[in-house]
Amino acid sequence: MGDLTINKEKILQALSTVQEPDLKKDLVTLGMIRDVETGIDLISFTVVLTTPACPLKELIRKECTDAIHKFFGDHIRVNIKLTADVTTTRTGGPVVPQVKNIIAVASGKGGVGKSTVTANLAMALSRSGAKVGILDADIYGPSMPVMFGAEDMQPRIVQRDGRNMMVPIQQWGIKLISMGFLVPADSATVWRGPMASTALRQLIGDVEWGELDYLLIDLPPGTSDIHLTLVQALPVTGAVIVTTPQKVALADAIKGLAMFRQPQINVPVLGIVENMSYFTPAELPNNKYYLFGKDGGQQLADKFDVQVLGHIPLVQGIREGGDEGRPAYLSDDLITKEAFQEAAENLAQQVAIRNATLAKTKQVEIRV
Repeated sequence: MGDLTINKEKILQALSTVQEPDLKKDLVTLGMIRDVETGIDLISFTVVLTTPACPLKELIRKECTDAIHKFFGDHIRVNIKLTADVTTTRTGGPVVPQVKNIIAVASGKGGVGKSTVTANLAMALSRSGAKVGILDADIYGPSMPVMFGAEDMQPRIVQRDGRNMMVPIQQWGIKLISMGFLVPADSATVWRGPMASTALRQLIGDVEWGELDYLLIDLPPGTSDIHLTLVQALPVTGAVIVTTPQKVALADAIKGLAMFRQPQINVPVLGIVENMSYFTPAELPNNKYYLFGKDGGQQLADKFDVQVLGHIPLVQGIREGGDEGRPAYLSDDLITKEAFQEAAENLAQQVAIRNATLAKTKQVEIRV
């Protein structure tokens, strides 16, 4: 126990012994300590986290409390307020200037639940306190309007500097834009590649997103013109690959992952979400049946040296939530909620690590 005289300098000295677990630097150096105040046997301060979805917030709180007690004595009461300022490596720019992080959600093949994962990751991030939007870039088969119960809605148009801009639909706290809002669901729209790319550029450039911490892009399955258009039109922070445990899905997921890692694209892969990992019957909530194989996502992650962000169970409520227009994260099913919460926290953590350690986010320039 050191000198009992308490002042701001000594408090910061004590807190400089606490490391941010992901960024491997102390909280004071990182500028994460604010509003230091002292009272009689009381120290109060705010810790500014890199994301409200930080999975290690309670660990940070405990280590700060322990550091104060070690320095000043156990009799000191410690009042810590946790807040968050989501990090970014973007510096404005003409397209989506107020969006801090753009995350592409991709899959090698269809039918692996990529849109479901996107919708529920967005919900989990939003409920943690982040500002979140979804751009449904699956021009060929937009599904976000159905998943959010917004099929009959249409975005408002506002005039900005002589341009018509769309205002995203807001549903369950998420800002949404989708081709599904603009093209009637029962009309057959045949898109040639260049037409689809042009449509996506309009969805990107003609939307007034406002301030967002995370904009999730739900991409079509596979690798196509749409993917190239996206990385050329937007500075993508990183990509998430969704797969299921089967060999055929994993083989296709490798193609999706490899696309982002091509030298001319070079978008960081933030991690893998393994969907339909196991089946848990409602009447046997502690049982896990690995219907599609086990550890496939982990093997893929190990091979490419990326994280598995989460394992999402095969639960009837997840499918029902998508069909009913109420994402499964909002249900009372704790197994589902916890799986998406963990995946969202791990994603937010990887975004913060990426922003602290890798180069600034830039649009891709592909020269053919």
